[in-house]
Amino acid sequence: MTTHPAHPTARSIRTTPEGLLWEPSERWVRGRKGDVTVVDSRHPVLVWEPRLPVPQYAFPREDVRTDLLRPAKSPPAGSHTGSRTFYDLDADGEVRANAAWTFPADDLAGHIAFEWFLRTDTGLDHWYEEDEEIFIHPRDPHKRVDALASSRHVRVEIEGRLVADSHAPVLLFETGLPTRYYLPREDVRLDLFDATDHHTGCPYKGTAAYWSWGGGGDVPPNILWSYPEPLPAVKAVRGRVAFFNEVVDITLDGERLERPDTPFSRMLRVGSRS
Repeated sequence: MTTHPAHPTARSIRTTPEGLLWEPSERWVRGRKGDVTVVDSRHPVLVWEPRLPVPQYAFPREDVRTDLLRPAKSPPAGSHTGSRTFYDLDADGEVRANAAWTFPADDLAGHIAFEWFLRTDTGLDHWYEEDEEIFIHPRDPHKRVDALASSRHVRVEIEGRLVADSHAPVLLFETGLPTRYYLPREDVRLDLFDATDHHTGCPYKGTAAYWSWGGGGDVPPNILWSYPEPLPAVKAVRGRVAFFNEVVDITLDGERLERPDTPFSRMLRVGSRS
């Protein structure tokens, strides 16, 4: 049996001197720009950079349409860990600057990484793992997302005002984040909130719609959200609503929970000043 040099049979996470973590993946991954397939790989590598909480793919050079890549005219400084070379992508009648790059690590020599499509129009338009389209960023094989129905008692207050009271939550446990409490709409005072045009995407859950608090006070916007059409793995949260624990007061089974400090905390603080 022939083993691909970047795809050993014993799977494990490796560390490079530059601080990168990487692991070979067994998924068939493709990336398209318009109608052009730019990447088609059965030997991708997942790479974690120290400053990024999510992984990204790097691909053997032979699995990439390198004829569509040009040395970047204006390579960014310090945007990726020790990145060695940046490329502009010229495909489907459009040039996208700094769409791809190489890492300096010897372990990843001969591999090319790509920006993902939601990063300021720099990446490809569509990505697929096997025959399923994936969004936002690659899914982390070391992360779990579980949505479990519960009968725990959840109360939510904002500025001292009770806005939700439920004995029928769905608890969503996601590695590295606080538990989120998805509540039936009839248990939430939605009349106190205003729907916004804000939307976010998650590769584990789908696309979320948001509401902002309408009761005044020092409350950031878009603190309440729902997944109207969640991905199958978390279908139990469909149509339910959840609050950012970081900025509301949640009482669980009579115990007031501390507000967690998460990567969303700064974003919410900045949003409150905008």
